[in-house]
Amino acid sequence: MSVSASASSASPLPHGRSPDPVAALEASTWVLAAVVGTMREALSAPLAEVLAGAPQRTAVLEAAGLVSWDGVTPVPHPSLVPADGPTGRGGVEARLSGLRQAVAAAAQDASAPAGGGWAELDDEVLLNQGRASAVTGRALATRVVPELPGLAERLGAPGGRVLDVGTGVGALAVAVARELPRVSVVGVDVFQRALDLARGELAAARDVADRISLRRQDVAELAERGAYDLVWLPAPFLAQEALESALPRLAEALRPGGWLVVGTNPPAGDPLRAAVAAWNAVRNGGNAYDTDRMADVLTAAGLDDVRRFPTVPGGPVLLAARHPDA
Repeated sequence: MSVSASASSASPLPHGRSPDPVAALEASTWVLAAVVGTMREALSAPLAEVLAGAPQRTAVLEAAGLVSWDGVTPVPHPSLVPADGPTGRGGVEARLSGLRQAVAAAAQDASAPAGGGWAELDDEVLLNQGRASAVTGRALATRVVPELPGLAERLGAPGGRVLDVGTGVGALAVAVARELPRVSVVGVDVFQRALDLARGELAAARDVADRISLRRQDVAELAERGAYDLVWLPAPFLAQEALESALPRLAEALRPGGWLVVGTNPPAGDPLRAAVAAWNAVRNGGNAYDTDRMADVLTAAGLDDVRRFPTVPGGPVLLAARHPDA
């Protein structure tokens, strides 16, 4: 739920240097609220107008180093400018979901037994977080697939198949199917409520719904062999035990020469971010593996030609690894 790395460097968290670090961190929460609110409004209005129309909020951004002035014209830091179209909307929705989860964590008794993670989130949060994954789906299909030897040809021919692990509300599956018009996509998830929401999302995606199938399944129990040309795995969302059980099965599910692409969190740049990332991941039923650890795990699972695809500064890194040819 953090601002991008470049924005964070403009206004570092004041740990240890402030006479009241808790108050300083509380102020940083409001900075992030100002960032998300501004970016959300800028999806439907010029950013300069949004900044001018909320002077108190903009003053917070200015104090954080995210806005400067050229006379009477506000000059936003580049990290404050949302991307165009669905990419920008997805990024804003993800940040908003992150804020909601932080509030939920603050209200939760940390000494109580671990909760159900994603199962405890309401439908609105699940939909917002899930729809944000469409950005990853488009990047996977348009940036990663063309760079992986032989994969674009496989997925451009009849019979190309993609497995979307942890499909959630199906946004990534829809995005992949739209960008790769000859593939069929199988989405699996253990969370029935997410699959119910996904079916509603598919009903609104009639152009690709006939090429997407959904099923409730624990990926650690996947038994298919040589069935897919591409498998997508959002590693941070699986508990460590489930992840370690699933990887050999996912490797077997690939056709020879097929590719497993794994979403990972980059190594944290400082102890605070590392601690926050680990808490957030485990609280939501995931694991604390970062990109470097996952690269080692993929090699140990018998996959080769591991490649890295950074997304945005400080954002997820997509790892790709190939099933050896027969």
